Amino acid sequence: MDTASLGAMIYPTKTALILLYELAEWQKVNVSAFLTGGLMHGYPEMAGEPYKDNDDNFYLAMIREPVFVYGADSQTIRRTFERARSRGMAFSIYTRPLFATSNDADNRASVAATPAAELDIVGLGLHGERKLVDKIVNGLKFLA
Repeated sequence: MDTASLGAMIYPTKTALILLYELAEWQKVNVSAFLTGGLMHGYPEMAGEPYKDNDDNFYLAMIREPVFVYGADSQTIRRTFERARSRGMAFSIYTRPLFATSNDADNRASVAATPAAELDIVGLGLHGERKLVDKIVNGLKFLA
């Protein structure tokens, strides 16, 4: 990719997912989908335009910009969670107990029953002004 193309990809906002390293691969994919869905609900401007192929078949829009996926241990996810909260950012979370629930109502009830300091966070979804997100994820490494 040439430098001009890379420059065209710079957006004023940034989307980042932070996933617990120790999750099973299927859990990482599942958590990513849930977090991204939460972000799209909270930030509808993240959606791009619908797609259409050359045969006039239409497809749903996807996120308009790249999503950066970071890995972290539980202490680092907690630190990142607190950074986002202290900056007043709206973000999505996924906690370990949600793997044992089977619907949105039970998911919300599980989180509602747990004080913020006791949430067993395994994933975070962030979207916001690029510099703010960069400060929140500072020091994290991309998920390998």
